[in-house]
Amino acid sequence: MSQTPSKTLGKTIAEKILSAKSGADARAGDVVVCTLDHLMATDGSMPMTIDYFERMGAEEITNPERIVVALDHYSPAPNRQTATLHDQIREFCGPRNITVYKVGDGIGHQLALETGRALPGSLIIGADSHTVTCGGLNAFATGVGSSDLAAAMISGKIWLRVPETIHVELKGALTDRVHTKDVALALVGKLRADGAAYQALEFDGPAVKSMTVDDRALLANLSVEMGAKCGIFPSDEVTTSYLEERTAESGDPTGADSDAVYSRMVTLDLSGIAPQIAMPHRVDNVVPITDVDEVPIHMVYIGTCAGGRTSDLHEALEILRTGSGIASGTQAIFTPASRSILKDVSSDGSLAEFIGMGGIVQTAGCGSCCGTCGAIPGDGVNVISTANRNFKGRMGNANASIYLASPASCAAAALSGRITDPRDVT
Repeated sequence: MSQTPSKTLGKTIAEKILSAKSGADARAGDVVVCTLDHLMATDGSMPMTIDYFERMGAEEITNPERIVVALDHYSPAPNRQTATLHDQIREFCGPRNITVYKVGDGIGHQLALETGRALPGSLIIGADSHTVTCGGLNAFATGVGSSDLAAAMISGKIWLRVPETIHVELKGALTDRVHTKDVALALVGKLRADGAAYQALEFDGPAVKSMTVDDRALLANLSVEMGAKCGIFPSDEVTTSYLEERTAESGDPTGADSDAVYSRMVTLDLSGIAPQIAMPHRVDNVVPITDVDEVPIHMVYIGTCAGGRTSDLHEALEILRTGSGIASGTQAIFTPASRSILKDVSSDGSLAEFIGMGGIVQTAGCGSCCGTCGAIPGDGVNVISTANRNFKGRMGNANASIYLASPASCAAAALSGRITDPRDVT
């Protein structure tokens, strides 16, 4: 049961991190000013951030080594105007010693995971709502607007209202061909698109120990689709092992107190979850895939920050190998979330196998997800995608319909040319 916050009761992970970063006894509902560990922007948000920075009359940037910009939303630039924006970003960042990840390096928050910038106990903001992905590594990570990012670049700080926290207990084990994306969609369907508005989702429970960083990043990523300010996992051996391969820093691993105060307690038994699908045009319009009639699929999209990792392509290939190739009239696309992922699937043969089946590979980055570059669906096209959003016009065409599902379900659709339960593929 939820309790009324008290200065004598324990704290959630979010409250502990914001207490450490503000130097105050931060509790849900308090407003605090915090020192930032990492700031991110994208080629979609940085031009406006630069404009705000200049309008604020600023000249100096605090801790430029903590700031990165990823050229990920327009990767590669699809037109002259976007190429000009890329030039503007490079011209602003170069003299100020701000790191710019070039076209093809990957998605900003995925790179924060891979490069050791997202550390346990750290406070991260990004002018991209899916910055919450970094919560998979025990960070308080949240999206902000371009004006907030500009002010934070100048001051090195940000003000935040400390969110209440929903405790999400994950127990049980996934059954065959059911994946973490199905868990994420089941939770979105349970809480709805606004069910965690300005709250933190704190994931815990016995099932967490068996989850990889990819799994945790995915659940943290989908937190914002429930309106959450952030999604946070505890730090454990999985976290430590992942970071040891990428950085000498360990951060400040942070866990909740046993008597922490939560606004709500939610439990998901993974063993009872079937493959899920989000129907057009809402991410919370979630039903079991068995409830969907045989809808024809014209485009299969495996990629983005919610489905473009090595494990995602491996999951898809496990299904694709059972068939004789991608169905006639169906296009299958893979967009890796980063250059390192592209290297991984190239070196282990997965990429060549996918291409040999008739698949298409796009530049590492956001790709078709937000409709700014990459393959755009035509009128009347049904898309099944591993992405995180499916509202009308999301992939660049309001006359297309987007279904969200796991890599396995996407692969099953690629084989059959229609929405198919991956458990039925033999």
